[in-house]
Amino acid sequence: MRAAAFTGFGGPEHVTIESFDDPEPGPEEAVLQVEACSINHHDLWILNGDFWVGEDQLPYVAGMDVAGTVSAIGNDVEHLETGERVLLCPNQTCGSCRFCREGPESHCERFSLYHGGLAEYATVRADRLVPLSDAVDPVEAAALPVSYMTAFRMLEAAEVGPGDLVFVPGATGGVGVATVQLASVLGARTIGTSTSRAKLGRLEALGADHTIESGDPDEIRESVLEIGRVDATINHLGGPFSEVGLNVLRRGGRMVICGQTAGPTSTLTLDDLFLNQKRVIGSTMGTQGDLERLLDLVEGGRLDPVVHERYPLAETDRAFADMADRSAVGKLVVEP
Repeated sequence: MRAAAFTGFGGPEHVTIESFDDPEPGPEEAVLQVEACSINHHDLWILNGDFWVGEDQLPYVAGMDVAGTVSAIGNDVEHLETGERVLLCPNQTCGSCRFCREGPESHCERFSLYHGGLAEYATVRADRLVPLSDAVDPVEAAALPVSYMTAFRMLEAAEVGPGDLVFVPGATGGVGVATVQLASVLGARTIGTSTSRAKLGRLEALGADHTIESGDPDEIRESVLEIGRVDATINHLGGPFSEVGLNVLRRGGRMVICGQTAGPTSTLTLDDLFLNQKRVIGSTMGTQGDLERLLDLVEGGRLDPVVHERYPLAETDRAFADMADRSAVGKLVVEP
């Protein structure tokens, strides 16, 4: 089979098409013929050499968000048949810690994420596959897992409901776009930021109620407060935007943080935190149940995952180049 593999670390020039042996499933696994796999900043960080993968693991095939058709199943798999259309939940959990037993599984003590979807075939855990109806385009389905699961779980952690005002710094990235769309589904209002007026126009078309064209934290703080204090901040940027996200909350407001794209450390004003009884909550991904609920929203016509562009497998390097230059609004999806 062919796969888009990282053969070195750095830029998209290290993404090349390589040949690998066709995979065979283990006893509890399935092999998918991949129809679509979206890419994420997590994949880009691996390509840049920032995450977990060493030179001894090259060539490395990334890709977490996989939709496809079951082409083979292991001997112990009873709930699947070949030919079924499915979507992979990329969560990798131990199955035995108290969080795996009692939930939520995203708290698993050995939580990790699947990689290997940027290929013609992918070997996956069979119990991580969610049925995909004929009504859902596999490209749209592949847009869901990482970005939309993460946003869905963050909105739940922030207890967002109808009428709430939600602040989304960096709202034109994958998690930001998903947050704006899902907040609208929940009946909440949103404030989104970006340094690009064109991207904000796209965000407004997706349902953002207020937009702020700025990347300056102090300027953003002032602009948000002019609109009004918010019930929740959904923060995938980290860095200096965490202090802003805390400052603009109303009394008793909640900020949920899932990333550190803008930096790994933040300064928080503690008297603002405790005197105003605000909450700061960490969040990673979501659960397989969350993914099933997201698919229900898509099938019911209440959510349209945003896909910026589709790429053939041979142009996976271009997909990573487009992600690196931050020109996209929505997901970049490879179709092997």
